[in-house]
Amino acid sequence: MNIASIDSLQEALQEHHYIADRGLATSLFLSLKLRRPLFLEGETGVGKTEIAKVLARLLDTELIRLQCYEGLDVHHAVYEWNYTRQMMSIRLAEGSGKELGEEEIFGPQFLLRRPLLQAVEHSEPRPAVLLIDEVDRSDEEFEAFLLEILSDFQITIPEIGTVRAAKPPMVVLTSNRTREIHDALKRRCLYFWIDYPSFEKELQIVQAKIPDAPAKLSRQVTRFVQEMRQVDLYKIPGVAETLDWITALIALDQHSLELTVVDETLGVILKYQEDIEKVQGDTTLAIIERAHTAT
Repeated sequence: MNIASIDSLQEALQEHHYIADRGLATSLFLSLKLRRPLFLEGETGVGKTEIAKVLARLLDTELIRLQCYEGLDVHHAVYEWNYTRQMMSIRLAEGSGKELGEEEIFGPQFLLRRPLLQAVEHSEPRPAVLLIDEVDRSDEEFEAFLLEILSDFQITIPEIGTVRAAKPPMVVLTSNRTREIHDALKRRCLYFWIDYPSFEKELQIVQAKIPDAPAKLSRQVTRFVQEMRQVDLYKIPGVAETLDWITALIALDQHSLELTVVDETLGVILKYQEDIEKVQGDTTLAIIERAHTAT
């Protein structure tokens, strides 16, 4: 798809049910045009990961996802050798009286390609979208390893050499800011912070994602979650929780918020018992009354 302007990109995203404000659309447009990685930070559940998924659909290409975690290393992120197949080949060769050279033992046929190498090699019919999700959960050593990939879109494999991308992938990195990411990585990216949406924007997201939801329920739930974000909670609910809650309430055949069903379903949007206990009862009732008044 040829994206000629920021406006056309916003429209295309909306057609794929992703509501992006002008700032995010501008950053994404520049990332596409300049072939620069896009680094997205923000609280959990605000749509950072979703933007990569939508972008892959929009560009009609493969999404390759690397989920980061503590202890992630090259063997799980880039490549490793299929030692079982290598040993079998060596024994078969020995049985035939042959001796395999190093270039045969460490050939591409024995290479297990992990997400980063897959993304670098992927070019047909078009480059992939590479999602490096929650990079803040990885170790600083792995973060340093990413610098070569984000700078030159290449990976060095000692036994084979350097693998360069014929067509660089579109890279989206996300972070929930559980720790600070090093400046050296950030300098290689365009940066954008995704904040919690306004009431109007969140309602628009709900209507795009769950078009069959009762209008009254959509407005009340959106207002309720907006109010909930003002409470001192351990984990504030994101947009993902808003969508999950409306879906759950529809499954319970609810058309408006009532105290009993809200108390019974708070576990859909709140993930810590301390948070649930803090808002159950009078706090929930007060928020419901404000949500009803707002609609």
